[in-house]
Amino acid sequence: MRHIPVDPPDFFNRGPSPASRLAFLGLLALALMFADTRFRYLEGIRQVVAVVLYPLQRAVQLPGEAFSYVADYFGSKRELADDNARLQQELVAQAPAVQGFAELGEENARLKALLDVQQRYAGAAIAVEVLYTGRDPFSQKVFVNKGGDGGVKPGDAVVDDLGVVGQVTRVFPAMAEVTLVTDRDHAVPVKVERSGVRSVMFGNGTGRAPELRFTAPTADLRVGDRLVTSGIDGTYPVGLAVAEVVSVDRETGQMFARIACRPLAGFDRSRYMLVLGREAARAPRPEEPAEAEAAKKGGRKGRRG
Repeated sequence: MRHIPVDPPDFFNRGPSPASRLAFLGLLALALMFADTRFRYLEGIRQVVAVVLYPLQRAVQLPGEAFSYVADYFGSKRELADDNARLQQELVAQAPAVQGFAELGEENARLKALLDVQQRYAGAAIAVEVLYTGRDPFSQKVFVNKGGDGGVKPGDAVVDDLGVVGQVTRVFPAMAEVTLVTDRDHAVPVKVERSGVRSVMFGNGTGRAPELRFTAPTADLRVGDRLVTSGIDGTYPVGLAVAEVVSVDRETGQMFARIACRPLAGFDRSRYMLVLGREAARAPRPEEPAEAEAAKKGGRKGRRG
């Protein structure tokens, strides 16, 4: 069967044609564009339309912004986790150096102080390094890395940057044994720096504090007094720090007071020490009367000439 086209009713054909409408609207658009460009007539209308359409624009932009925010959040969280893991690895790698820095700084300060002591006794001080402690748990001894070949002699005093450590008791060719002031067989003549009272400090062995023996209860001693070497034994130079008084018991019912001390030297942690020869503790020899008289006569002859 042949299809016969049917024209629409006259009701739908009212008004101008589509081409006329397109031409009219095009001309109207050009006129509005010219008026807006030249005279700014549509500026207010544009602002009103922008205000009205702003909520719609934000509603359209919100999904994209939310997606971008979520992506940035998870991306930054992952980046922070990676950075944290990397920093932890670096911290673990640098931990040995960081832990050793404080020890090196303390050791450097001790070496500087020890150098000052060595300069004070120039020519009579030998720097030594501690090798190990004695094996006997009931004796307080250490071994140092220099002996008879290095000029160390039995009876020499041993000090560190803080005070008296002990005394050389045995000497080998390449090492020496040092008995500490805390050993029960060791004694150091001392005096109170504040009052000048003389006494002798005896070691008490492992786990017990040294004490001053044969000191009268009326002696001018207080807790906190600093004890220094008196120099009367000819072994230790005068004025070296030895210990600090930590307790004074005068009511013992005995003839002498019981006075406990705390050694000041760092013999349990000092790595480097000084061995002081007898020359450091020896007082200068006074002039003989004959030598003094000869010096006076020589001076008189020089003046007469």
